[in-house]
Amino acid sequence: MQRQLVVSTNLRSVGYDAATGTLEVKFVSGRIYRYHDVPESVYGQLLQATSKGQFFNAHIRDGYAFSRVG
Repeated sequence: MQRQLVVSTNLRSVGYDAATGTLEVKFVSGRIYRYHDVPESVYGQLLQATSKGQFFNAHIRDGYAFSRVG
C-alpha cells in the first residue's frame, strides 16, 4: 500500500485502500499498523485534521480492529 508522509509528532505516514477500507499507519517509532473497515470519510478527516495524532487517538485508535504489519 502506498502511504503519504504527514506532518505529525506521532504519525510518519498514512495510506488507505478504498476497496478494503484498510487504513495503514506508520508511526514515528517505525511500527506499522493496519486498521480495518475504516470509512473513506474518516481517512479524509484524518488528512485534513490540524493535529493528525490527536485525530487518530480520538477517532481511530480504539474505534477499529487492527493488525500489526511485520
